[in-house]
This record gives sequence, structure tokens and C-alpha cells, in this order.
Amino acid sequence: MRLPDVTNLRGMLAGDGAADRVVPPAGFTVRLVLFTAAAMAFLTIFALALSLAAGRLADRWGDELARASTVRISAPADQMQAQTAAALRVLQQTPGVGAVRALSEEEQRALLEPWFGPDLPLDTLPVPQLIEIIETPEGYDSDGLRLRLQAEVPGAVLDEHTRWRKPLVTAADRLRLLGWAAILLIGAATGAMVTLAANAALAANAQVIAVLRLVGATDGYIATAFVRRFTLRTLTGAAIGTVLGLLALWLMPASGETAGFLTGLQFQGWHWLWPFLVPPLAAIVAFLATGAAARRVLGGLT
Repeated sequence: MRLPDVTNLRGMLAGDGAADRVVPPAGFTVRLVLFTAAAMAFLTIFALALSLAAGRLADRWGDELARASTVRISAPADQMQAQTAAALRVLQQTPGVGAVRALSEEEQRALLEPWFGPDLPLDTLPVPQLIEIIETPEGYDSDGLRLRLQAEVPGAVLDEHTRWRKPLVTAADRLRLLGWAAILLIGAATGAMVTLAANAALAANAQVIAVLRLVGATDGYIATAFVRRFTLRTLTGAAIGTVLGLLALWLMPASGETAGFLTGLQFQGWHWLWPFLVPPLAAIVAFLATGAAARRVLGGLT
């Protein structure tokens, strides 16, 4: 038997008071669908926020590393100042170099402090001198610069940070992909749970459905009642989970307080529109899943 199409969204939203009474207003399926939708929406908000935050962080790091380079000078103490001055002169004369500066002792100590502690005696250790390079958008000829440094500053080594930038970009792409994959899995899990709940509700009301058929109710009429009830339950649960997820993100420290990764999970700019799509998308998943379950179960009931 081919059932009427129950995926009529307009009719489902309009509702029917008599048809709504076909579905029990309470029971374990109510709590199951509400809890599942809320939990999945909550997890979706965090997966989405984590993916977007990772992308922003990687883009910022990638832009900074793409424009920044470092010259490391290793030389005897009595030659360090002269080689540093020579390297600065070469860099300032290089087309594509926007700004250069030699890092102070305090800045180099801050760079080494996480590994060696705050009491590192730089004056007694052969620590190389670092020179920071900020290039222009056009960039510079790295091969030509290396040749000039080798000729005029024997102890200088140019580091373009390329080996740091590529892993960051790769990791960001994979993390974004994992975030979207997690969201798809959450949607599939929501559909599965709603399907199980709809199957349970239909099976539990088999006798009621049989009586409704005897008095002339069509399978499409019965199915629409189940589709509408489960879709609205999912929409309500997903809205609750979304609000709770946004509240949890709001309680996270702002990214301006520290520069850490986990402090930048809030949505930014137009990305705030994404969370508001979660409840209607969850409702669409429930709409399709319940419709398929209703067609299958009602078609099997005799």
C-alpha cells in the first residue's frame, strides 16, 4: 500500500487539534526527544564554535607568519654587534622588506622563559641575536637575501617560518573538516533517535491507529499528527540546547583577556547567525525522519 505524502510542511505547521490527540501528549518519548534534541543542539553549538575559532586562530597565525621572518646571528661576543649592524643594513636595503629590528635582551629572555625559566643568564650563554623582519605585501627575494647575508654576515641565518606555517594551515583545515564532520554526525544521531522514538510511539499506539482506520482516518492523516508532534518537540528541545550552548560560550573568558586558543570560542561578526540555524535544521531532520518512520510503520500495520 502506498501511503499519502506526509512531507507537506504547510499542513504540518497548520496543525489539526483532532489529529494532535492521536499522539499521546506525555510519555517517555516526549522526554527522549526533548533531551536528545537539546543535547545535540548544545554539542552542535560547541562543535561549530570550536571549528570557527580554530579557523580564525590559524588564519591569524598564518597571516602573521607569512609576513614575518627572522634572521638569527651566531657570532663571537666581540663580533656580535658588528654583524648585527651589518645584517640590519643589508635588510634595510632589500626590496620587499618593510621593517626590521633587532630584538632586545628582554624580548629574547621572554621567548626563552617558557623553556628555561625566568632566571636565564643570557649574558653568560651564547644566545644568538634575533632580528625580526616584516615584509611588504609584495615580499622579498629570499634566495637573493640569503646570498647577500652569506657574503656580508657569515653568522646570519634566514628563517622564513615556512616550516611552521604549513603545519598550522594543514591542522586548521583538518580541524575545520572534523568540526563539520562532527556536526553532520550529530545531525545523523538526532535523526536516528527521533526515528526510534517515533517508531516506539507508533508501535505503542497500534490499537488506537487501528480504531482510527475503522472510523475512516487515512494513514496520511495519522502520520501527519505524529510528524507534527515530533517535529515541534525537536524544535523546542533544539532551541533550549542552543540557548544553553550560547550561554555556556558567553561564560567563557573573552579572547581579549588572554591570547590562548580556548579563550576565543565566542562567535564573531556574522558568525552569530549560525547558531540560529541549529533549531530549524534540527526540526527539518526530525520532520524527515518521523515522516519516513511513519510511512514505514503504518505501511506495515494491518
